[in-house]
Order: sequence, then structure tokens, then C-alpha cells
Amino acid sequence: MTTLCAELTFTAVAVPKTWLLLPLLLVMYGAGVLVIREAVVRVGGGWPSLVLLGVAYQLAEDGLGLQALTSPRMYGAADWGMRAFGVNLTYWESQIGVHVVLSVLVPIGLTNLLFPVQRDRPYLSNKGLAGTVVLAIVGVLGLRAFISALMDPGYRTPWGWTAVFFALIALCWVIALVVLPHRRARRVRPARSVPRPGVVGFVSLYLTMAFLTTLLPLGLGSHLLLGDLMSPPQRLFVAAMTAVPFGLLVLRWRAAADWSDRHRIWLIGGILVSHTAFMMYGSVSAVCVGAATLAVEVYLLTVLTRYVQRHPAEHRDGHHPGRLGAR
Repeated sequence: MTTLCAELTFTAVAVPKTWLLLPLLLVMYGAGVLVIREAVVRVGGGWPSLVLLGVAYQLAEDGLGLQALTSPRMYGAADWGMRAFGVNLTYWESQIGVHVVLSVLVPIGLTNLLFPVQRDRPYLSNKGLAGTVVLAIVGVLGLRAFISALMDPGYRTPWGWTAVFFALIALCWVIALVVLPHRRARRVRPARSVPRPGVVGFVSLYLTMAFLTTLLPLGLGSHLLLGDLMSPPQRLFVAAMTAVPFGLLVLRWRAAADWSDRHRIWLIGGILVSHTAFMMYGSVSAVCVGAATLAVEVYLLTVLTRYVQRHPAEHRDGHHPGRLGAR
């Protein structure tokens, strides 16, 4: 699910050859996020822990694996925005948003909808978890050996930044698994009423596209939609002011009494559709592949909605308020 949501409905739209990397992507994305999900469930954490470990995941992938956070040549990302102290800040902010939401929160949310009884339960035994950790490490090393080495041959992240990335990853894990689960969660002031699911879907679609187009060129090409309207520091600020209020709005919606699984599906659907549509630029093939991908996404989300409606008892929110299955 993570590989599909984060990569194959995004990069593969413009670069269909991405499917050839499916075995590596399954190991890197699937194992990495499965470790995150298992760790958070085992300590009784909730969405704050998932978000923080999503940041750690992004640092491991883009900082240690792809080396894209510091490389001046990878993806041509150095031309997208602002660099400081040898780090591509624009790329970093964009990928934090993409990986926290598309790699971690959305796949886990979809899986919880498909298997509601398992929301607060580990999937793996201790041996299974240990093996998955090994696979996740292999996946990061694979990114370094196969993708980074081919796209940016000879480049090595400076040792200083490598040490910083390791330290930040460790800090994220400690806070997410040791500190946050034992803190009393602050009650979010709920919205009086949640809009219709379609409105939730439109808001998530619009704000996702606003975040992506503020930081990244359409289709990851050379055309930055708002490049002439804002300076690189302004784009960093505007993107943050798009993402943070959106997250707070979703928290208020989730706390409302009339929030439902249909709202969840429309929220996720808006994010996924916008994520795919962003890549439909630059070539006829991207438009065609993207249109087909969107059709499949909408169809599967419709099937999921019907599935949830047929099993209402299983999808009632009766879980501990701090756990993954809670509102």
C-alpha cells in the first residue's frame, strides 16, 4: 500500500520505468513504514508518533539513501528553490510533507479501513519485526547503491551531515516511542459539524495541490508554477502555512461527533488524486498514464466505501483515544 500511494501513483505516472524498481521500492517503502507502524502500535502511540517517525523515515530515505537532501545534482532539485548550509531546504520541506502523509499516514489509514479489527494490534511477531527492520535497512542501502549511484555517480553526503541525519533520526525515534506515548494527549477542540464528505475531499485535493505546486515544478520538470511570484524563502513559508493549518483542520474534523469512515475515504481520496494529477504534465504519455491511474484510484476508493458500508459494526470507533484506530 505504501509503495502504491507514495511512488507508483506519482513518479510512475511520468516515468513508467519506475515499475522496474518495484522489488526495491517494496522493500524500502513497505518494510520501512511497516516498522514504523509496528513500533507505534506496540508502545500505544498515536498520530503524533506516526508523524515524527515519518520525518525520521524521510531523513533515512532522502538523506542517507538517495542523498538528495545534500546533492547539488540529484533530480535537478537544486534548481527548485532554496539551499542553505549545503542542504536543499525546498526539497526537504516538500518531501517531509509527501512522506509523512503519502508514505505513512495515508497507507496506514487505508489499511485500518480494510482491516479495522487489527487497528490497534501488531501484525508481526518479534522475529518478524526484526526481519522487517533488516529489510528496511537493506532498502535504504539499495537506494544508495542503485538509484543514487546511477543518477549522481561519485557523490557522497558530507560526513557532518550524515552524522546530523543519524542524530535526528535517533531523536525522532526516542521522542516518538518513549516521550509521546506517556504524555497526556491534549484534547483538540472539535468542529461543531463536519462538512459533507465531498467537501472534505475537495479541500484535501485543493490544499495538497497548493502545497506541491508551491514547492515543486509540475511533473517534477522545469516549470515552477509560482516561481515568478514568490522568492524561495517565501515559498517555504507559504507551503508551511498551507500544510500546518490543513493538519489542524483535519484534527478538528476528526474530533467531531459526525466524523465517519466516508469522510476518511474522501479525505484520503482527495490527497491521492491531487498527488497523481500533479504529475500529469509535460507529455502526452504522462496525461494518459495519469488519467488511467486516476480512474483506478477512484474506482478502488468507491469499492472501499461500499465495503465499509457493508461492515458498519467492524468500523465503529471504539478504541482507546490515543491509539491508531481512534478518531
